[in-house]
Amino acid sequence: MAEEQRDLISDRGSNVLHVRGTQTSALGRKAAFSTLSILVALLIAGQAVTVYFVYQQSGQISKLIKTSQTLQLEALQRKLPASAKPVNKMKMAMVSMPMAMKVLPLAPSTGNTVMAPASNRTEDQVKHVLLQADPRKKFPELKDNLLDNLKNLKNTMTDRDWKSFESWMQKWLLFEMAKNPKQEERKAIPAEKGT
Repeated sequence: MAEEQRDLISDRGSNVLHVRGTQTSALGRKAAFSTLSILVALLIAGQAVTVYFVYQQSGQISKLIKTSQTLQLEALQRKLPASAKPVNKMKMAMVSMPMAMKVLPLAPSTGNTVMAPASNRTEDQVKHVLLQADPRKKFPELKDNLLDNLKNLKNTMTDRDWKSFESWMQKWLLFEMAKNPKQEERKAIPAEKGT
């Protein structure tokens, strides 16, 4: 009987311990779940705050991009020669002028103006374009044969300009040779056979 009492006491003690262990593990799981829930909520809140700040910054970035593009455009306009700049104020003045004033011809300006090309020759057209870019540009009178004119040019040009001119002449010669290949050379090149 004494043994039975000991067994009952030990069974009761183990049951008490077993119940307490089950309660402790359930509380541990609840605490872990609560901690995990709090961490997930903080993570989501952090993401929401990040999205909010990125959205706010994107508006400022787009304003900065527009401002930088405007400044770049203004810088390019400052670099343009005076004749190429847009004349928005002039257009506005022309719109508000009475019709009789619009018909009157403008007075000729005394600045460096470039006349129209003398003819439709390539030489005259190129001179016209170059003078539009820089009206102070001067061209030498070349009235001798080709070799004498080239010698005269070499004497008047700097070494750097002459080297640049020689390079251009070589490229021009290659271009001309490519435009008009000789008939014999064309016949000598065999056609490729399709496979």
